[in-house]
Amino acid sequence: MNLFSNNHSTETVTEDDILTIEEPKYQVILYNDDFNTFEFVIETLIKVCKHEPLQAEQCTYLVHFAGKCSVKIGSWDELSPICDALLIRGLTAAIESLS
Repeated sequence: MNLFSNNHSTETVTEDDILTIEEPKYQVILYNDDFNTFEFVIETLIKVCKHEPLQAEQCTYLVHFAGKCSVKIGSWDELSPICDALLIRGLTAAIESLS
């Protein structure tokens, strides 16, 4: 606000001031099973989820020991084909809301 003007204020709106509506975030949860090998799960996470090898290995251990692991976060539209690809390969996965 300019102190030397005549009581009329001019407000400038910048891009930072504009509220954006964020799409709800979801996660793909990979569940443990007794059928797939560590190697297969690691290879699948690298191929389907675009994980780095170490990330895929860590997720695989979490699934094995904790029973499940979040392997990807994003919008429903981004995650749906990823979850489908995991299911087609015989893994047990689901999309869940983060909230």
